[in-house]
Amino acid sequence: MRLGIKEIEQILPHRHPFLLVDYIEEMEPGVSAVGYKCVTFHEDFFRGHFPQEPVMPGVLTVEALAQVGAVAILSLEENKGKTAYFGGINKCRFKGKIVPGDKVKLETKIVKRKGPMGVGEATAYVDGKVVVKAELTFMVG
Repeated sequence: MRLGIKEIEQILPHRHPFLLVDYIEEMEPGVSAVGYKCVTFHEDFFRGHFPQEPVMPGVLTVEALAQVGAVAILSLEENKGKTAYFGGINKCRFKGKIVPGDKVKLETKIVKRKGPMGVGEATAYVDGKVVVKAELTFMVG
């Protein structure tokens, strides 16, 4: 199931410039989602991070992973119209840079859920190589 920007905007409250997912390639509601961010030189953050060597900020990659996970969790019927908030970021490791021209694969699997709280295992890839891994805790509210 492919979701474009219009479908993603029906699930997430985020909008440009903070919507960091271009499309969802596959999704199983409440279980997992795989999305992509196509990084261009025109991203607002490259003006200051860093002008001489543009690199996507790691925290924005973590946010993009969280947004992909939020698409999965907010696609459940009982969560439609709600917002998923960060509860924590654990075991986060940055293993590579994301630069203009990269197509970032964002994969988040929901591994634990209890009431409105949950945990997702999230991994970002560029050209098949892991660039970010993290465990993201969320709360649906």
